[in-house]
Amino acid sequence: MATHSSAHRPSRAESEVVDLVSRLIRFDTSNTGDPATTRGERECAEWVAALLEEVGYDTVYVESGAPGRGNVFARLAGSDPSRGALLLHGHLDVVPAEPADWSVHPFSGAVENGYVWGRGAVDMKDMVGMMIAVARYFKAENIVPPRDLVFAFLADEEAGGKYGSQWLVDHRPDLFDGVTEAVGEVGGFSLTVPRPDGSERRLYMVETAEKGMGWLRLTATGVAGHGSFLHEYNAVTVLSQAVARLGSHTFPLVVNDSVAEFLAVVGEETGLDLDPSSPDLDGTLAKLGSIARIVGATLRDTANPTMLDAGYKANVIPRTAHAMVDCRILPGRLAEFERTVDELIGPNVTREWVTSLESYETTFDGDLVDAMNAAILAHDPIGRTVPYMLSAGTDAKAFARLGIRCFGFAPLQLPPELDFAALFHGVDERVPVDALHFGTRVMEHFLMHA
Repeated sequence: MATHSSAHRPSRAESEVVDLVSRLIRFDTSNTGDPATTRGERECAEWVAALLEEVGYDTVYVESGAPGRGNVFARLAGSDPSRGALLLHGHLDVVPAEPADWSVHPFSGAVENGYVWGRGAVDMKDMVGMMIAVARYFKAENIVPPRDLVFAFLADEEAGGKYGSQWLVDHRPDLFDGVTEAVGEVGGFSLTVPRPDGSERRLYMVETAEKGMGWLRLTATGVAGHGSFLHEYNAVTVLSQAVARLGSHTFPLVVNDSVAEFLAVVGEETGLDLDPSSPDLDGTLAKLGSIARIVGATLRDTANPTMLDAGYKANVIPRTAHAMVDCRILPGRLAEFERTVDELIGPNVTREWVTSLESYETTFDGDLVDAMNAAILAHDPIGRTVPYMLSAGTDAKAFARLGIRCFGFAPLQLPPELDFAALFHGVDERVPVDALHFGTRVMEHFLMHA
């Protein structure tokens, strides 16, 4: 339940955010990873640009490297031009969804039972809607923030940003002139934890770090032959054995600064023993509920096989066999990770990085962090911000290459019973209406004090 008084009068931004998120979801911006079959980004980007231009923004529309991969930028001048600008970024693409699996059509944007439903509701058209709502409100009401705000609506995040943030950083760095800090997705959402005295605390998880992301292609090569003969070397068998060894391997537990800070705060609030040296740290984390899946994945590197490809006929031994592995690597661990992979796959299998995006980490301090905490406390007196590491990746990886300090802060006050982690790329993705109202109020406060 939102924490505001009955006398609260919603701003223009708060009043229109739910409709904006619903309308965004109706654009099917499914990103298949193949430019030939990815659609909808241009139409959605042009719609966003029109909404911003309607209230007086000058927008920049950029197609990044391929037709239809639309990106939109708008800048709002602040009162102090000597300060570095703040980038607010959100991606317009979503992962595909199969309508038959859903309770509602994934691109309906249905508003039912206190939720906005559809693909992208939490990843990340919820924040995009809040960005549009606040940007329109500030411009229409001539509200001047303390620093320049750059609003960026981007393509292709779900496939690594090749046609979005990565391309823009390489080819249009001018769009980020003066930007020193950025906020984006997968942060600022609440985790309700019990306290020893029987009360509750809502921890708002601010993303300060991301694991590295790499998609690894494994290849075994042998000699093609008839399926009825004896074969000393079968590429399919060799590859399968390598994939099994890699996929079942448990990498060592490594606790970096962001994770250690998160564990310390949660331990302090709950009384749970979350000491990194605890022999049952994974078991204790499980007591936190669904969020344990995200946090647990930040305690070690992971390598999950996702695709296998071999052969062309049932009675032919193929010459080659391929596999794809989704690798997520902790900061500073790449060399050791690669050494371990080589040991596990063995000398008869080669590896190649198809996609490789570095890890990222910043510290949980400074004026921007103070502004986040103040904004949360202004609208939730039992709230507390806490840093954490994301096991996945975002467009922040690209912006960090420009020296921009990046955080995840898309504020949402969530019902304690909601399995929020399961909604990312999941069936029946949805975001609470009250959470959108809360997040918009927090975003307004944050941007006026950032």
